[in-house]
Amino acid sequence: MTKKIILCKPNGFCAGVDRAVKIVDLALEAYGAPIYVNHEIVHNKHVVDTLAAKGAVFVRESLDEVPVGGRLVYSAHGVPPSLRAHAARRELKELDATCPLVTKVHLEAVRFARKGYHILLIGHAAHVEVEGTRGEVPESVTVVEPRRGGLSAEDIAALPEPPTDKLIYLTQTTLNVDDCLAVVAALRTRWPHLEAPPSDDICYATTNRQNAVKAVADQVDFFVVVGSPNSSNSKRLVEVAREAGTQARLYGSVAELADTDFGPYHTVGLTAGASSPQVLVTGVIDYLAGHGFHTVEPFDHVVEDMHFQVPRDFRKDLAEKGIPV
Repeated sequence: MTKKIILCKPNGFCAGVDRAVKIVDLALEAYGAPIYVNHEIVHNKHVVDTLAAKGAVFVRESLDEVPVGGRLVYSAHGVPPSLRAHAARRELKELDATCPLVTKVHLEAVRFARKGYHILLIGHAAHVEVEGTRGEVPESVTVVEPRRGGLSAEDIAALPEPPTDKLIYLTQTTLNVDDCLAVVAALRTRWPHLEAPPSDDICYATTNRQNAVKAVADQVDFFVVVGSPNSSNSKRLVEVAREAGTQARLYGSVAELADTDFGPYHTVGLTAGASSPQVLVTGVIDYLAGHGFHTVEPFDHVVEDMHFQVPRDFRKDLAEKGIPV
């Protein structure tokens, strides 16, 4: 039997990640190294290592590591107001690479808090995106940790009673869609009046990649998911494949494929998280070709045409320096 790869499309970089990486690259070109980046610009080791080699310095502990007056890029995951205030005290020159879809959730949190709502924020408490959203209005937010398949009655009972009956939920943008829906259903067993945000907070790229995996899962023997282990949306793709009944594993680099015996498999599914560059996807295809998978069959789930521009003031600065965007 011919061995083949079913390549899920879309895969890899989403518009928010593409914009964030471009901002760091353009900043290095415009201003020279070092350019400081709060946290990791996106959750992908290959991307971070590539930018570090060009002169980006990733600040993982405190902004006190950045020299006074230095140039700082905020990562795609967003930051709380307290961090912006810290940057202002150090007179840092800021470039905001926060994904616009994350900014949308921040603005929703502020808007609903001002209207007197208490917000049940569904997401992983330790994730930087959730830290940033909660930091906007910490007194108005309760973080609800998602669980595979939803929350138990005990989980629901253990949540603190909100200070008001006006309740709305918001979500981290990179959750497992089905798990998120199950969490909302469980929350409504205690608070039937819980309101939904005006539009879905889970980002289009997360949803598209998960739906593509679901669509082909029954056609493959094994799913290769390309992404770093600290990438939430990449880990969710592994979960989705396994929930669909297919073996799956997350690979942060092509070298990690050597740990898997692909001999028994005839059809391998391939996808990549929204923070994974295409060079890694191409590397996986080349590796599998060397193990007998000579046919690549694209599965075009949907065409993504989203594009986010870099910040306006930055575009003006680049234009003055003659650097095309």
